[in-house]
Amino acid sequence: MRDTTELNAAAERFADRLRAAPQSRLQRGAAAEGLALARELALRAQRLERPETEPLVMPDAGVFAVADQLVVAATDLAENMRSAPADSPAGDLAEAVRLVREAEARSGL
Repeated sequence: MRDTTELNAAAERFADRLRAAPQSRLQRGAAAEGLALARELALRAQRLERPETEPLVMPDAGVFAVADQLVVAATDLAENMRSAPADSPAGDLAEAVRLVREAEARSGL
């Protein structure tokens, strides 16, 4: 069982910054960056959990919901990674953490 604390912490940090950002900043791209990340993490979680099923796309619930969507997607992925084979492409923990950090940097928050 892998320790996914780093992924959860990185996602929580980005989500906290999204929650604290003014609406104007969210609308200038920070929320879009968070949603794109949440969708990618959700896709990876679904591939680990049900590889034989076509993944669903996380809906756009608005700029004020994206932080929660990000945390949910990261938590789902972390839970699935704990039991996934280490060689699974969707289960690459270091890559998932890198994706979160890069998205946060691109968001400008």
